[in-house]
Amino acid sequence: MTAPRSVAASGTDRLRAGHAIDAARAEGRPALIGYLPVGFPSVQGSIDAARTLIDHGADMIELGLPYSDPVMDGAVIQQAASAALAAGTRTRHVLEAVEALSGRGAAILVMSYWNPILAYGPDAFARDLAGAGGAGVITPDLIPDEGADWIAASEEHGVDRVFLVAPSSPADRLAYVAGHSRGFVYAASTMGVTGTRASVSAATEGLVERTRAAGARNVCVGLGVSDGAQAAQVGSYADGVIVGSAFVRALIESPEGDLAPLAAVADDLRAGVDRARGAGARP
Repeated sequence: MTAPRSVAASGTDRLRAGHAIDAARAEGRPALIGYLPVGFPSVQGSIDAARTLIDHGADMIELGLPYSDPVMDGAVIQQAASAALAAGTRTRHVLEAVEALSGRGAAILVMSYWNPILAYGPDAFARDLAGAGGAGVITPDLIPDEGADWIAASEEHGVDRVFLVAPSSPADRLAYVAGHSRGFVYAASTMGVTGTRASVSAATEGLVERTRAAGARNVCVGLGVSDGAQAAQVGSYADGVIVGSAFVRALIESPEGDLAPLAAVADDLRAGVDRARGAGARP
């Protein structure tokens, strides 16, 4: 098997996830983290969309690697990712997007199911991601118990690894995940797939508190945040507010190339995390 192509980039100016959260914390607010799938509406279109989020206040970008079996993605993200796959988006395009976005003032992470990383090669993926200027990877379907290869590769190449916890996670599980995560722990606000919701689960604040008590320095909340009011609510107790479907929906519902609706959603969400200033952000 031929070794995967290395992305030509120094990676010396990488902004890590923890640094982005610390910078937001220094301003007395949580970080705003935006998710977009690479390749929708095109590879360049997704890069332009991510730049728009950064320009309108996102501290961190999660670039989704489109996958054929997205078991945790809701209908909106599945629609966009399926279109990206049909257009030929592949792992190399995701790494190219990381390289195009690094150095713009936001930490750039990849959100990927495990199989594409396994197919690419965990060590090669960590190496090439770091070389492209990427901060780390969120692996929603990989648990640290089964991630020895990824843990070793991410350590070798200085890549953050983000694992998930859920409201059902017991204390010992939270401690285990926190101990193997780098950058932040992703707290899923509800059991189920992604998607905008009218409200965020009341159990989420308790999950954040329990995860911190288990040893996590940074706990960011995702799955369901869709507007500024919810961002302010979640940001009052979380270190970061993760938004995906609301951004992707804005792209789907807008003519290709019109990023004004996406910018408006980002402005509303950034205003929400700014309203959380001092309410729950920790020193």
